[in-house]
Amino acid sequence: MKKLFTPLKIIRGKKKKETKESLTGFKNKRITVMGLGLIGGGVGVARFFVRQGAEVLVTDLRTKRELRPSLEKLKGLPIKYILGRHREQDFNNADLIIKNPAVASNSPYLEIARENNIPIKTDIEIFFDLCSMPAKGGLRIIGVTGTKGKSTTATLIYKILETKFPNTFLAGNIGLTPLEILPKIKKDAMVVLELSSFELEDLKKSPHIAVITTLFPDHLNRYKNFNDYIEAKKSIFKYQKRNDILVLNYNNKETRKLAKEAPGKVLFFKDSNVSAAITAVKIFKIPEKNIKKVLSKFKGVSGRQELIAVKKGVRYINDTTATTPQSVILAIKTFRNNFPKAKIILIAGGVDKGLNYKGIAKEIKKNIAHLILLPGTASDKIKKELFDTWSRIDSRERASVDLAKSMEQAVKRASQLAQKDDIVLLSPSAASFNLFKNEFDRGEQFVKAVKKL
Repeated sequence: MKKLFTPLKIIRGKKKKETKESLTGFKNKRITVMGLGLIGGGVGVARFFVRQGAEVLVTDLRTKRELRPSLEKLKGLPIKYILGRHREQDFNNADLIIKNPAVASNSPYLEIARENNIPIKTDIEIFFDLCSMPAKGGLRIIGVTGTKGKSTTATLIYKILETKFPNTFLAGNIGLTPLEILPKIKKDAMVVLELSSFELEDLKKSPHIAVITTLFPDHLNRYKNFNDYIEAKKSIFKYQKRNDILVLNYNNKETRKLAKEAPGKVLFFKDSNVSAAITAVKIFKIPEKNIKKVLSKFKGVSGRQELIAVKKGVRYINDTTATTPQSVILAIKTFRNNFPKAKIILIAGGVDKGLNYKGIAKEIKKNIAHLILLPGTASDKIKKELFDTWSRIDSRERASVDLAKSMEQAVKRASQLAQKDDIVLLSPSAASFNLFKNEFDRGEQFVKAVKKL
């Protein structure tokens, strides 16, 4: 197989110009970007390869209308688009296929590429291929994954490291491809990558420092079972060296079990995302005062238990990224502990990812005053579990359940039910793609609906 690029060497004393020259291996190569998406990563990937002089073709099953926000960001660039469909010729007549992590590896179009010996990569793989990671000195990559808490943990690590190492970057699953930061990387750079299971499943290299926050069943509509999902996550540490470090949540049974498989050193943290971040940054001897300063100013990450507004004494919380039952249970417990006298009105539901909803039904029974369900297969499963639970209890103990056709309708109904000191919590426990572009669009529509009240 023909070599497509030259690995990027981060060497002390080298000028930035030499970094750019080392990326010219993509010049005039025919590159098919499979999946543009709407979060931003696909846009950055397409832009990166255009800048390297490649012939870029972007193909996506979504239409031009659906992809308009992303297409606007690429306006004027020499990119060919095949939208609303895929074509066989774009997968057997290319030098490289860049697969959006959301695209399943068993796609028939990727099979066409494999049959024609065309390499298939993700942007994360390309980044690791281009960046050397010396054991001492030079570039350091800190990877963060987990079913819940990876965005908050990665962001905190980034903000704390930045206080001592100005040449620090945050990229990955947050919507910024690490390929976009390549030209900015200098000697002794720090790169914090938030990594999803989709981004990890094809990776054959691991970061110098790996952090796993939690592991609960998720994406079982893509993976055969929970064990397969965990196997995908393991790539974050599987290829580490003896001197590398794995940071694990001791309080999570599944993460704790991974310690025995670690090739390098293992560090444990307990309880929270803050503990995970502190454990990771202390490896780099960050002063205690720096850590405290960042924590005192940190307001959280958008869409993660985020306080949107207080209206008529009612708190409206955006937790749109809670897409698993366990994530929602944690959110409910957090707000129940922090506000023990408040009634919680939960907006949930959407598309099922092959998950079990018995646990969340029990939590709703104990701690939710009103439940508002958005349309979707997950909502159907939640209702079934609830009715099975409620059939065994007094009707006076049951929460009320409303069905909403839209986010605006759900928020309006929640505001009617809520009284002063109550909490309206959007924490869906499901995927979003039947009503929304993605989970972030779901959160944005929640925010807009709250502002209209």
